[in-house]
Amino acid sequence: MKYHNEKAPWLRREAEMLAALLRSIPWAVTVLFILAVVGMNFLARYTILSLPWLAVTAGIFVSWLAFLLLDIVVKHFGAPAANLLSLLAITVNLIVTLCCALIGRIWNHPSLDSLVGGQWSVLLASTVAYVLSALTNNYTNVSIGRRFRRNPDGAAAYAARSFGSTLLSQMVDNFLFVFLAFVVFPLIPGALPVRWTVFQCLGASAAGAVLELLTEALFAPIGYRMLQNWKRRDVGREYRLRYCAARN
Repeated sequence: MKYHNEKAPWLRREAEMLAALLRSIPWAVTVLFILAVVGMNFLARYTILSLPWLAVTAGIFVSWLAFLLLDIVVKHFGAPAANLLSLLAITVNLIVTLCCALIGRIWNHPSLDSLVGGQWSVLLASTVAYVLSALTNNYTNVSIGRRFRRNPDGAAAYAARSFGSTLLSQMVDNFLFVFLAFVVFPLIPGALPVRWTVFQCLGASAAGAVLELLTEALFAPIGYRMLQNWKRRDVGREYRLRYCAARN
């Protein structure tokens, strides 16, 4: 049973859900998640490896953290909660980018101009890619979790949910971002003038997904212990009682 007001306007219900969620998730997790999303979107404009069949951006250094934390939120609070948190992070990212662009234009600051130059194309590509990949991650995580009926809270279930959803969502995120940012948008004046081939996009999406999966696997024991600690302490009781109709 859900205890929120179903007759309230949609925007008000979503705002109340977000407020309850932010009260329920430990603040450090929320801050780290938002920083990871903002960081990976800014770093994604820098290519650190460029080969004829593969290219990698600097966003790979922090993107794994965003999806690791997202998997933890999905497991404990459900996919809708993770969607709301992703929307909040994307909104903060838009605000930060806009502020940097305005400050750079008003005060003609060269470092900020360098940081956000051509940023609209990277921002649009990263926003589209992240939104779709976050939805892919959240609902894939839940779908895999439903297969573990006997021990849904066990380590095997957590690993299958996290690794399966991360691999698929990171491929979606990596391919959509690099294809839009470095194949489609460079054809438009004012976009970031960095061109990749389709082969580089395919190589980046596969290699990036594997690297990010390996990184998340390295820190998966920490994520699993966090979940067990949250369950033991009944973290987020307010949100879970009001909005979680069933365990995901």
